[in-house]
This record gives sequence, structure tokens and C-alpha cells, in this order.
Amino acid sequence: MTATVLVTGGAGYIGAHTCKALAAADIRPVVFDNLSTGHADFVKWGPLITGDIRDRAAVENALTASGAEAVMHFAACAEVGESVLDPLKYYDNNVAGTLSLLAAMGDAGCSRIVFSGSCSVYGEVTDIPIRETIPAAPINPYARSKWMIEQALADFGNAYSLRSVTLRYFNACGADPEGEIGERHDPESHLIPRAMLALLGRVSDFTVFGSDFATPDGTPIRDYVHVTDLAAAHVDALRLLERGHPGGTFNLGTGTGHSVRQVLDAIAAEAGRELPAITGGRRPGDPTALVADPAHAREVLGFQPRYSDLATIVRTAWAWHCREVGGGR
Repeated sequence: MTATVLVTGGAGYIGAHTCKALAAADIRPVVFDNLSTGHADFVKWGPLITGDIRDRAAVENALTASGAEAVMHFAACAEVGESVLDPLKYYDNNVAGTLSLLAAMGDAGCSRIVFSGSCSVYGEVTDIPIRETIPAAPINPYARSKWMIEQALADFGNAYSLRSVTLRYFNACGADPEGEIGERHDPESHLIPRAMLALLGRVSDFTVFGSDFATPDGTPIRDYVHVTDLAAAHVDALRLLERGHPGGTFNLGTGTGHSVRQVLDAIAAEAGRELPAITGGRRPGDPTALVADPAHAREVLGFQPRYSDLATIVRTAWAWHCREVGGGR
């Protein structure tokens, strides 16, 4: 097993949950994070190196000093709406930052990376569930930045023998079942935590973005996958590379979609109260439905979600937010 892994963005939501999974697998996570959106108190399972992935020398120093033999790459800006308004931020941080990271890996002799990809690269897909063989057609700058990184990884693999796994996960959600960490963004834009914060009196303008999608209840459909299941898949991807596998691209989802309305109903059932929601217009770049075909990940990675039923997702998230902000029980 790899003794040490450098985890860029490891102080963030998915990165921190993955650090816990790495530690449980006897792998030492060294977090590299500029803390622009991450949280130092989420770094519980290994040391924190504060730095920016666009600083090639700092990344190389972190790789060399830690003795990391592989990288897990989560560091990215990740808001679709913001990317439409400020694409420069996304291409600079996500694309240029990843190129800097890859160059530093080459300098340090590190040749394995697990990349935090996104189902958003598929764009507006009508063939549901979505397979990895469907051509990418990203429709917003965030998604295009993720797709560009995938192309860079492939090119670096051909030219420099870099081996990579890209995990295109669908809607990450839920919280650590043991309650040690959860979902915390500022500002919060994700459906489940934002709805829960509204119920807890911390959000006053909760809005459902769009009720005119071509779905049974008019709200968009997504494939919600528990963050703990995503974290386990990252460990499995690392093991795949360690066995000499060339890598590849894998969807991480359940194969089952839920509409925004269904999710809100599940939250109301768990919390024991209804959420008054204003219906607004669609957000720019929001596709109607995104549901994974996870067969490839199941076959190659052994991906078997344990926590991704909607009830468990909502229960763990609600428990986290009640502890985090108080009230609700």
C-alpha cells in the first residue's frame, strides 16, 4: 500500500471524508489546501500544509517533504452559477492549477493521481442512465474546466507515463455517519444542506430553482451519492493504480435518480416539519436529469454504495447540521 498520499483540497467536504477513509485504510493523508473554502478543523487524520496548487514549487516541496507516492486531487472551484459569471476564476484555479500540480508531480517523480471529476461533463443528456462512453458535452465553464483536466490527464499519461483515475461523481451529499465532519460551505448553495439550514433558521431565502423541467414533478432529477461511499471509491481507485492498472474514468452514482421535490419531502419527513420554498427560475447551465450507470465502477473498482439510499443521506446530513448549528431535535 502507498504509505502517504498528498490530498489537494483535503480540508474540503469530499476531501476531508476521503482523508478519514484513507486513514482507516492505513494510508497517511497529507492535506495540501489554501483554505479558501476548506476548513482547518476538518483536517483530523494527517498534517496540513497550507498552500495553493498554482504554486508549483510549493506543491513539489510538499510532495518531496511528505514522501507522497500518489496524489488525490480535490482542489477546485465548484459552483456552476459562479462559473458562468466568472469563468476566468474557474479556468485559472481548476485548469491552470491542475497543470501546475501535474508539473510539480513530474518534478517530484510522482506518477499516480486520483482526480475528483464531475458528471457535469456530460451536459444535457437524454440517454439515461449515463454511461462513461457517452461523449462529453459540458455546458458551463465549471464543467468545461473539469473536461479540460481530463484531457490533460490523458495527454500526460501518453507523454509522461502518468497513471490516473478520474471519478466522475454525481451529487455528493450526506455526512460522516459518525458525525465527525459534514458539509459546510460559505455561502451554501447545495440543495440538501441549504434546505436544512433554512429549517434551522440560518437561511431565509431558500429557493427551488425551476419547476418547469421535463420531469414528473417539474423539478430536476439528480443521482445522489453519499460522501462516505465516494470516499471509499477513492481508496479503491488508489489501490487499482497501485496494482499497476493503467487507470480510467468511472461514474460514481447509484443509478437511481430523485427529483428536488422528492429530496425536500424526505428532508421534511426526517425533520418533522415542512419547508416553505419559493420557486424561482432555472439556474444557468442546469441540465434536466443526471443519473449514473455505475456498472463500470462496480465491475472494476468494486464500487458498492452502502450509505446512498435517500433516507440515510438525509438522516446523516440532518444529524450533522443539527450538531453544527444547534436546534432541530
